[in-house]
Amino acid sequence: MVRTPLTPEERERGERLGLLLREARGGRSMTEIAASAGISAETLRKIETGRAPTPAFFTVAALARVLDLSMDELAGLCALAPA
Repeated sequence: MVRTPLTPEERERGERLGLLLREARGGRSMTEIAASAGISAETLRKIETGRAPTPAFFTVAALARVLDLSMDELAGLCALAPA
């Protein structure tokens, strides 16, 4: 099965999510946050750098829980600005 290429908007949204997660992590290590969320540090690195712009819902939910972020807030901050 061939995966449909992401649109520029989807890539931008993924980069914005990565930036928000990186900022919320602050001084805590990537390894610490990833382990607490039950994901690999490499997965977190890919999300934070935008190389994984469409992470699974449960991955984002686990990270939001560990970083004490609201899913509603994350969704709003990652939404595209109206044209």
